[in-house]
Amino acid sequence: MSNIYRPEGALISTLQNKEYISSLSGLERAMTDGIILESAVLFCDSAMRLHVDLGEVCGIIEKDDALYCRPHESIKDIAVITRVGKPICFKVMGFKKDEAGKTVAVLSRKEAQKECNASYFAALRTGDVIEARVTHLESFGAFVDIGCGLSSLLTVDSISVSRISHPRDRVNVGDKIYVVVKSKDEQSGRIYVSMRELLGTWEENVAGFEVGQTVSGIIRSVESYGVFVELTPNLAGLAELREGVDISDVRSSIGYNTAVYIKSILPDRMKIKLVLIDPCRSLPSESSRTRPKYFIDCEKTRHLSYWKYSPERSQKIIESIFE
Repeated sequence: MSNIYRPEGALISTLQNKEYISSLSGLERAMTDGIILESAVLFCDSAMRLHVDLGEVCGIIEKDDALYCRPHESIKDIAVITRVGKPICFKVMGFKKDEAGKTVAVLSRKEAQKECNASYFAALRTGDVIEARVTHLESFGAFVDIGCGLSSLLTVDSISVSRISHPRDRVNVGDKIYVVVKSKDEQSGRIYVSMRELLGTWEENVAGFEVGQTVSGIIRSVESYGVFVELTPNLAGLAELREGVDISDVRSSIGYNTAVYIKSILPDRMKIKLVLIDPCRSLPSESSRTRPKYFIDCEKTRHLSYWKYSPERSQKIIESIFE
């Protein structure tokens, strides 16, 4: 039986996983078959060993087996203790008796990640569409688990075409998302991913709007020549101020919802002109921030060779070439 390499937490509730970890005989079969399993980490002891919930059997992961590292890297304590209370993947390496005579399953997350790296990551090509889970946010991007707890970087400029100041404007830790493989560093083995190619072209996004509509958007930046308002993650327009709207109110409303009137839509210039009606002073809803709208079926479309955001008539070209 072959393993499926998914972000940690994706296998824990599956029937197969439950069957394997429900008994000692199931764990023995998992060891024989080389199956990657998942369960929750109960605690980390003073020796930096992770104790894993396996029901009738105690599961132990030694510090050296808690993470697959490249030759020049070492395992930091924080990388181990932050696993507590979370699902973790592992392979069963053997069994032993503890001081009380109880059976202990010897587990290795490192071996599961090592197999994932060799069997799954090595076969990935730029342009492949894959599942990911957000694990950590920094100002420069989001770190995402793309298989067995192994991380990839989703840089802030790759999250969407519409510019944002921080990844939290789009995603939260724990979110399941889809990404496309942007590049692979063959020397270091690192994989970089992007999401904006999955969120639709300019024309696909603008098709949901019409001249004359007044709609809700998010103020992203205020410039001397106008206010940039995001209508969708991959669509922003430049708004002029309605008479009576104070620019100081707008400057203090960055990141907040606003009402805008759609004045014109110009495909040849890839522009949508707006009039800012009212800075509403309400934050975007959680659902609009954490549920990106994908313009492709990410379960069925597993590879992109080329993506062009710009309309055919536009002189400005925004595109991604994967092959």
